[in-house]
Amino acid sequence: MENFMTKNIAIGSAGAAAIVVLAALSMSAPALSAEPPAHFRAGQDRGDGTRFIPLGVGKSYVVDLPRDAKDVLVADPKIANAVVRSARRAFIIGAAVGQTNVFFFDAEGRQIAGFDIAVTRDLNGMRDAIRRAIPGGDVRVEGLGPDGVILTGSVSSAAESQRAYDIAARLLNVGTGPITAQGSKVINAISIRGGDQVMLRVTVAEVQREVLKQFGVNISGNLQYGNAGVSFNNVNPFPVNNGPLSGSHITGDWLSGGNSITAKLQAMERAGVVRTLAEPNLTAISGEPANFLVGGEFPVVTGANCTGPSSLTCTANVEFKKFGVTLNFLPVVLAEGRISLKVMTEISELSSEGAIVQNGFAIPGLRTRRAETTVEIPSGGALAMAGMIQEQTKQAINGLPGLQQVPVLGALFRSRDYQNRQTELVVIVTPYIVRAVAPKALSRPDDGFVTPSDPESVFLGRLNKVYGPGGKGGDPRRGYHGSVGFIMD
Repeated sequence: MENFMTKNIAIGSAGAAAIVVLAALSMSAPALSAEPPAHFRAGQDRGDGTRFIPLGVGKSYVVDLPRDAKDVLVADPKIANAVVRSARRAFIIGAAVGQTNVFFFDAEGRQIAGFDIAVTRDLNGMRDAIRRAIPGGDVRVEGLGPDGVILTGSVSSAAESQRAYDIAARLLNVGTGPITAQGSKVINAISIRGGDQVMLRVTVAEVQREVLKQFGVNISGNLQYGNAGVSFNNVNPFPVNNGPLSGSHITGDWLSGGNSITAKLQAMERAGVVRTLAEPNLTAISGEPANFLVGGEFPVVTGANCTGPSSLTCTANVEFKKFGVTLNFLPVVLAEGRISLKVMTEISELSSEGAIVQNGFAIPGLRTRRAETTVEIPSGGALAMAGMIQEQTKQAINGLPGLQQVPVLGALFRSRDYQNRQTELVVIVTPYIVRAVAPKALSRPDDGFVTPSDPESVFLGRLNKVYGPGGKGGDPRRGYHGSVGFIMD
């Protein structure tokens, strides 16, 4: 047996030491010291008579042969070496990162066994760290190239997948450089088990208060003295509100001979309140965006297409812009009951401010209030985006130069235009982790709705009649029953 080993395998001092150690551990050595990859188990036949073996640098694999071996062929001894303990037992040792193969032959030259060896970095420490950090996960780590790894398997959330990636990037970083450089060597192919769904309950409430005040006197007249005469006319412009509002007017005339003065008092005060309330509910899979719009679209002319050789016929190009209450959100379930939420809420309305006329078409402006944020919040917790208060005050005084400065009487020669607008917007967001239920466990708003007959409508004034479960009559004033929508954890 000594001649067999000396003849077929070149063993250095390190190899001789390995033989002594492996001889002492041969009875208890495990059949595999490195975790096999997902696509091939160590020692599994690949279909061409060879078996795949992943090894870490400095790790070994025990080979038990079915019959006595005579020759051993190692394609690249710098990558892996074969140390023969007996005619039917050998040890394959990983020496450097790379790939090679090992073949065993009997005394007649027939192949006994063949092994495809892939030597990578020792990843057992990384596997153990990920296993301890994610106890409920099934993460497999495989070597990829000389210094890369690929993560496969499944975990319960995106946060656990990111945690496994961070651990792999950190361990690859030891003694080699910044984490950002090593992060590119980690391929995260971990799948998320199940599909957590998030329902977002949003309340958008806005109140606008507006106060308008106008006061002014328009004076016109004609004064004559002998052959000389003076005519004057003072009209208030009211520029803040783009002209006088329709309101109270008091007119007075003074006539004396050929002299006349007409005074028209314009006074107007208006107060208004606008309330906007929207409560959309949206549901999306973790990591997928969802959006909601209640409002409408208005046309905007972007250009024109003209055809015809002699007389041009032009057709306007129209695009539609959205306005109303818009909600966009992107939920990511981090762990049990924790949600990372990116929310963007916008309220827009048509306005004459900023409106333009293009190609003969009037295009209105948009008054917009927008809020955008990213937070981490538990399931069922509420987030209030408040404090979005806006107050705008406009005031203009117009009058006849000189005369408008006269105390008391100057009020007859000037006008005051005043506008005050206050807006407060509050957005309350409540996310829930939800799970679907059976359709039979849900109720619809039209459950039990039956159109009344003509006699019931004519003689009894009924618009509808409501039946109870099973077609039995019930009280029309009763509430709905059953679980409506999703079950919220």
